Amino acid sequence: MIVTGAAGLLGNTVLRAAAARGLSATAWLRGRAGEAALAGLDLPVAHGDLATDSLEKIVEKAGIVVHCAARVAIGSTGGEASRRDNVVATQRLASACRAAGARLIHVSTVDTLAWGTRKEPGDETPAAPHPRDTTYAATKRLAEAAVLAEMERGLAATIVHPGFLLGPWDWKPSSGRLLLAAVRGPFALAPPGGNDFCHAGAVAEAILSLAAAPPPSPRYVLSGEALTYAEAFRLMRRAAGRASRVVEAPAALVRAAGRAGDLWGRIAGREPELNGAAAEVACMPHHFSSALAIREIGYRPRPAVEAMREAWTWFVERGYA
Repeated sequence: MIVTGAAGLLGNTVLRAAAARGLSATAWLRGRAGEAALAGLDLPVAHGDLATDSLEKIVEKAGIVVHCAARVAIGSTGGEASRRDNVVATQRLASACRAAGARLIHVSTVDTLAWGTRKEPGDETPAAPHPRDTTYAATKRLAEAAVLAEMERGLAATIVHPGFLLGPWDWKPSSGRLLLAAVRGPFALAPPGGNDFCHAGAVAEAILSLAAAPPPSPRYVLSGEALTYAEAFRLMRRAAGRASRVVEAPAALVRAAGRAGDLWGRIAGREPELNGAAAEVACMPHHFSSALAIREIGYRPRPAVEAMREAWTWFVERGYA
């Protein structure tokens, strides 16, 4: 098995879960800068750029490729880089897997699906492009289309759609930045939307189950506990031993802050994390059902607070907080 994006939260967690099971796995890194994330793992490492380098010789040695690598930036800019890393890289990898007879597990995102609410959560139904698309969602949707095209040519593949991932081994950090921001200061200001917070370890275990045998369905939502951001921030602060002081900001204020971020980005030449697209997404409910994955592949979501607590402990131990 080869795991791309080995330095990222999910890829790293998949590798560590595989090692705990005694499974053979190869870590795929773009360059050598990410090797520090493999500390404590005794496994082979492959280096290469999925968008430009030859992939066939490495892929042909693997029966399974878990494609976790992606460029994640919630905004409306950076289209060229995201297309390269999310679309071109996925298309080339899917083509190489088909040629080599390897099975592909492609990690996408729930952002490519039709969004739901707590009462009526979304499922595996894909969504067409829409105005609220971020660059990330748009390019991941195109990446899925590339995988589906190769499946029509004979590729054996499964697409998974994780929710908002939290947990230890978030080396960059990536989604854990939200946790770090929520516990910083005397109180947290939460946007009015919501998300499904899931433990990266639970998602990794589901991926290993998919690697063990071809599943019945072509795609699965791997989501978590449905929370408003205010509820999530309170849990995060409690997990970090902070007072659970959280104020929910009105949507108008969040959107205004996003527009201010867009203006600053034009001046600075670099889109900030708080931007118009990110603000719009943060004001919406964003909930999905994992019922299909629970029923067909035995996916077992864990409580959000467990992921938060483990992530916080890991950040503290490694000097992030």
